[in-house]
Amino acid sequence: MSQGKTLGYILIAIGAGIFLIGAAWAFGGSIGTTGGRILALGFVFIVAAPLVGAGIYVLNKGRQEAAEEVQVKRQQKLLGLVQTQGKADIAMAAVELGVSRAEMKQLIYDLIAKQLFSGYVDWEAGVLYSTDASKLKGGTCPKCGGPLTLAGKGLIKCPYCGSEVFTIS
Repeated sequence: MSQGKTLGYILIAIGAGIFLIGAAWAFGGSIGTTGGRILALGFVFIVAAPLVGAGIYVLNKGRQEAAEEVQVKRQQKLLGLVQTQGKADIAMAAVELGVSRAEMKQLIYDLIAKQLFSGYVDWEAGVLYSTDASKLKGGTCPKCGGPLTLAGKGLIKCPYCGSEVFTIS
């Protein structure tokens, strides 16, 4: 569990504890009037509510960080698979990473956007290839040999077989 989540739980517990202690004090008999009890509860609430609110905020932030950490670990694992083998079967990589095909596609595009991956994808065959930009001989497709056309920043697409070649600029 991350530090943010732990701190969030601690702040919530302290705030709830302060409120419960204050409520027990207010209704425990030491304050005789209803107005005094309401005033005491109001004061306790003013002290406890910011702690609980801060705890909830920190807890949610910790959960977001944990989700981002999982995503980063998946990207690192995918990069490791492709770089060590030179290619990776997309379906097998998705199973190994525990993601759907759509999530796998998003992982690949995120790596490209971060300029961490250079290679090409054969979506038809379901294979991800790692290729240095220097190995793309004369602007030809590494799969079919057809001429490549620019499809976007760092993305070259083969109009014949549909392979997408990604380069790091």
